[in-house]
Amino acid sequence: MRFLLVEDNLSLAAAILDRLRLDGHVVDHAENISVAEEFVVTADYDLILLDIMLPDGDGRTFLKTQRDHLSETPVIVLTARSEVSDRVGVLDLGADDYLTKPFDFAELEARCRAVLRRRGGRPSNQKRIGALIFDPLSGVLEVAGVDVPLRNKELRLLEIFLAAPDQIFSKARLVDRLFSYDEEVSENAIEVYVARLRKKISGSGVEIQTVRGLGYRMRTQ
Repeated sequence: MRFLLVEDNLSLAAAILDRLRLDGHVVDHAENISVAEEFVVTADYDLILLDIMLPDGDGRTFLKTQRDHLSETPVIVLTARSEVSDRVGVLDLGADDYLTKPFDFAELEARCRAVLRRRGGRPSNQKRIGALIFDPLSGVLEVAGVDVPLRNKELRLLEIFLAAPDQIFSKARLVDRLFSYDEEVSENAIEVYVARLRKKISGSGVEIQTVRGLGYRMRTQ
């Protein structure tokens, strides 16, 4: 998944970034609202983690703007404010969840998973298509009853395709989803990861098709 973290406390931000990246997520970090606004214009995010008290304004203003622009990207608010009125206020503005600082990182990860499940309309983490079963939480891929090991980028690429079967993804869009802004990578790298993933899902009844001039899509055979 690709996350955006909007947090001005650099030590806390570094800890969150390390934890989420260790889980294999791509995470961009904005220290203020203006940078966050630039990020959401140029990239598609699966989840936004949003602080309230930021150097150039109130995170609630950013949240309201996103919802006014009909953005459906899930938002979890991170703040030291613990009053019921504060929680109700951000939820009414369109936040999907609320986590009071200080918090345990395990709880943050669990809330991220829960919000993404709700947005995906799924009660569990498993995704099934053909003879392929994938659990993004554990990173386990099962093909025709056999566990298949996945490397980090292969796992994230599979997750992207499974989230939108039949949708065409250009190389540029896949680069955007798989890598953060501080990672330098060419679109040719996508060909390598797609080729590896094709081998991993062979025999599942699912294939990744090349759509000439457009990109790739996942379909059942």
